[in-house]
Amino acid sequence: MEKINREDYLSILKNFKDKQIIKVITGIRRCGKSTLLEIFQEYLLKTGVERSQIISINFENSDYEELQDRKKLYEYIKQKLVKGKKTYVFLDEIQNVKDFEKTVDSLFINKDVDLYITGSNAYLFSSELATLLTGRYIEIKMLPLSFKEYVSAFEDKTDLSRKFRDYLRYSSFPQSIDLYKTNPNNINMFLDGIYNTILFKDVMQRKEITDKVVLEKVIKYLYDNIGNRTSLKNICDNLEDIEKNSSYNTISKYVDALLDSYLVYKANRYDIKGKEILKTQEKYYAVDIGLRYYMLGQKSGRDMGHILENIVYLELLRRGYEVFIGKYDDLEVDFIARKPEEIVYYQVALTIRENNELDNKILERELMPLKKINDNYPKYILTLDDDLDADYDGIRKINAIDWLML
Repeated sequence: MEKINREDYLSILKNFKDKQIIKVITGIRRCGKSTLLEIFQEYLLKTGVERSQIISINFENSDYEELQDRKKLYEYIKQKLVKGKKTYVFLDEIQNVKDFEKTVDSLFINKDVDLYITGSNAYLFSSELATLLTGRYIEIKMLPLSFKEYVSAFEDKTDLSRKFRDYLRYSSFPQSIDLYKTNPNNINMFLDGIYNTILFKDVMQRKEITDKVVLEKVIKYLYDNIGNRTSLKNICDNLEDIEKNSSYNTISKYVDALLDSYLVYKANRYDIKGKEILKTQEKYYAVDIGLRYYMLGQKSGRDMGHILENIVYLELLRRGYEVFIGKYDDLEVDFIARKPEEIVYYQVALTIRENNELDNKILERELMPLKKINDNYPKYILTLDDDLDADYDGIRKINAIDWLML
């Protein structure tokens, strides 16, 4: 499989190399975590690190099944440490090791160990681990390919509109590109494998969920309603033929499990005037639009506006923002993207045109929430319109594909 250089993530690993801090890479299965570690190990070798200084274990590999015992794992690593030199230890899919945090803590104490771990479930950040390693780790939250990364895998960088359609239809998981280049018809089989592995290993087994039928109904409901304000009550009320014992608390447990597995992401609402996070009517987004297509079939393409919104949301996460849905009185701002000392507002619209002409009513509807916000932070409207960028009293309209390629 062709290795795509995930430079943004790779640069973080380079920056924290040899720092006395644990590097934790989290994200959905098959999003590229293992490949990232391989690329980083190649970088280490090129910079003078000897192969004996690298210990790499993937706990999804049956060759290392015995090392899923944390004590055996610690002894195995301890024996391989290179005396007098830094040893780089990579523990991939470490959630397969029971009580792994005790081994991680023991390794961290050794100043000659530079430690990197990955996991496919937010279980990694249980309160116990977070308490044990407070201030001693950084989390790199990895997602499948951005559109820019996707395009980088092709020699031909032209016709971005067609590539964007393929990116949505055929998935942003790295391996899907190889399948696309050989036989796109196999992509659904690939996605089926990812989905079922996550469903059984990361959701049902880990969370002790037995009702697969209701669980899948919850997934499909969330995927069918990306970009719509919703609540646990909405989910309970709208699931057809739901089992009588599937209570509000049960649905809450299922949704939390899906969030932990990274199949779905949640964006909370934020009251811009009141400056507080709201506890109701959040929005959910799919980790991958191709996976959504696999789940919902042809009907999944009926709402391109919300699909574009989903893509923008994930891209903002990739760029390191904390993302909220904005509320200003009765108006909604699609996204508030925040970093320390930085805020950016976004409206996302499929088009602000009608019959190939600018529609002032649509434009005004999109501008109105942004105009209400009385601060000097940047404000943008992202659309798929292919006309030139525009500026409306400081609110910039940009083509979404161009923005994704920045």
